[in-house]
Amino acid sequence: MVLTIMDFPEIAFNYQKAGNIGIESIRLEDLYNRAQVIEPTPITPHRLNFYNLIFVEQGAGKHLIDFIEYSFEPGSFILVHPDQVHAYDLDAETKGEVLLFTGSFVELVLNNMRMPGFSPNHLGVNYQPVIKPYKAGLASCVLLMEELSKELANPSRDVLILMHLFSCLLLMLRREQPEADNNTLSTGQMDRLNRFLSLLHSNFTTMRDASLYADKLHTTYKTLNQVCKKGTGQTAKQLIDAYTLLEAKRRLVIDNCTTQQLAWDLGFNDASNFVKYFKKHAHYTPSDFRKLYARTSS
Repeated sequence: MVLTIMDFPEIAFNYQKAGNIGIESIRLEDLYNRAQVIEPTPITPHRLNFYNLIFVEQGAGKHLIDFIEYSFEPGSFILVHPDQVHAYDLDAETKGEVLLFTGSFVELVLNNMRMPGFSPNHLGVNYQPVIKPYKAGLASCVLLMEELSKELANPSRDVLILMHLFSCLLLMLRREQPEADNNTLSTGQMDRLNRFLSLLHSNFTTMRDASLYADKLHTTYKTLNQVCKKGTGQTAKQLIDAYTLLEAKRRLVIDNCTTQQLAWDLGFNDASNFVKYFKKHAHYTPSDFRKLYARTSS
């Protein structure tokens, strides 16, 4: 896979194409064919504002997610969260299905199905986006994917049926990851973690004090830390730093902006403070990271 320092496209969910229901599916074969004729292609890094759940029926390779390549093989499911930078590794032999769905659709499912929480846990220390179900679980997940695709292709598709099938698929995949950190959270704790991460997404450029987030959530600093540690393996402050650092890395490569401009965009008083912060957590200066990414990705 060849990557270059460039403005990676940000792709929005096409509600009109999806019939305004927040979920659609596409074959990996169609993505491969599209990659041969259009720009931007799905095989070059891009940022999404919705989820991708990729099921690989045939083929093997590495899927790039936020500067890390994750190996996949037949029977793998790959979950990509909104705002993550990712790129497909496709060839003519790759076959499978991709579910595209929005955060709003997930909320609709959670509110109506009363299923356990769904947390954007890609900041956790044990984050692993590739799920490889065992034989029995895989058969059930494949059947659910097939039924979802069938219902989505039905001109008279029923949102309630889609929500039931989708929630069953998520629960099956969740069961295939018994050691996942967020499996131990109660519904209330999951809700608090999700609200914290939502606040972090909206406020990280202006607020990097964990106690201020606790105040906004009407909880104590200690309680917020406990929930974060239990759900992700990191404290609230560590999550704030992890999110800020990851967004800085994304923008260094995506926007190709100057260190001074990036420092300003991320809410730092001056460029030198940002460089110190970045180097402390990433062990590289921003410019060194950009050069390293360009060198190792070419």
